[in-house]
Amino acid sequence: MIHVHGLGHFHPPTRLDNDFLVSLDIGTDQEWILERVGIRSRRTVLPLDYIATTRNADPLQASAVSTHSNAQTGAAAARMALERAGLEPGDIGLVWAGGCSPQHSIPAEACSIAAELGIQAPALDVGSACSTFAAQMHMLACMRPEALPEYVLLVSAENNTRTVDYRDRSTAVLWGDASSAAVVSLRVPARLRAVHTTLASDPSGWQKVYIPTGGHFAQQGRAVQGFAIRRTVETLQDLRAHSHQDPERLHFIGHQANLIMLTSACERAGIRPDRHHFNVDEYGNTGAAGAPSVLSQAWEQFSDGDEIALVVVGSGLTWGGVLFEVHG
Repeated sequence: MIHVHGLGHFHPPTRLDNDFLVSLDIGTDQEWILERVGIRSRRTVLPLDYIATTRNADPLQASAVSTHSNAQTGAAAARMALERAGLEPGDIGLVWAGGCSPQHSIPAEACSIAAELGIQAPALDVGSACSTFAAQMHMLACMRPEALPEYVLLVSAENNTRTVDYRDRSTAVLWGDASSAAVVSLRVPARLRAVHTTLASDPSGWQKVYIPTGGHFAQQGRAVQGFAIRRTVETLQDLRAHSHQDPERLHFIGHQANLIMLTSACERAGIRPDRHHFNVDEYGNTGAAGAPSVLSQAWEQFSDGDEIALVVVGSGLTWGGVLFEVHG
C-alpha cells in the first residue's frame, strides 16, 4: 500500500488558446479543434511571439527561449506537494522524475529538480512517457517498505510544447505544458492510499508515438487513439475488480490526451459524467503530468469512502493504473 501525503501541480502562465492557433493559419479553426480534441486552451513555456515567428521549426532553439526550465516547473509542483504534506525538502529521502521530454540527456532530471529544491538525497529518473505516474507507483508497490526512506518525491516536469511543430495542425492543437508532483510513503499512513497498481506494455508499437532527440513529436494519431480507448477501458475494469467499495463511489481520472478520447472511454466503461474528472479542455495534453495534475486539482473534493481509478496510457506502448481509496 502506498500512502499519498501531498499532491502538487504547476501550469506556466502563458496561455495558448485556440484563437492563437487559428491565427497561425495552419488550416484549423475553433470548430475543427473542438470537434476533434475538445481542447479550448493550453499553457506553454514558449513565448507566443517565438511560436508565431518560427512555428518552432527548430526544436533545438526552444530551450533557449523558454520562460521556465523543467527544473523550475518541476520544483514548483513539488513545493505544493510538500506544503500539502506538511513536510520540508529535507524530509525527502528519494526523488524520482520522469516524463516525455527531459531537458537534458544527462544528468537525470530528478537531480536538477532536487537541486532546485535543495534536496540532498538519491535522485534518478524512472519514466515511461505519459504512463510515468502509474509506472512509478507500480514500481514502488513492488518494493519492500523497509528498503525505502520514509518519504519519496515523484515529479513529472512536462514542457512538451518545446517539441511541437506549429506548422502541423494535428499535433499543434494537442499539447500544453504542466508539471505534477506527489509525496508518497510506504511506511507512514496518509488519507489517500493506493491499494492496487497495474502496468503493462506492448513494445512492438514503440514507433507509433515518439519524439526523436532534438526533433518534433510524432504519432500515428488514429491508431494511437483507438489503442488508448481500448486499454483505458480494460485497465479500468481491472481496477474495478479490486474495488471493495460501492461502485457508485468510484471516480475516474484518465490520461489527458484529448477530451474526445476520454469521453468515448467513459461511455464504453459506463462512467457517469459527474464521476469523470479532467482538465484537458483547459490545459491540453500535458503528458505524464496530466492525470496526476487532475488528481492534485481535486485534492480537496474527495470524501471518506471514495475510490479513484486513475488510468494512463502512453508511448512504448505502455499503459497502467492506480486504484486509490480515501480514508478520513
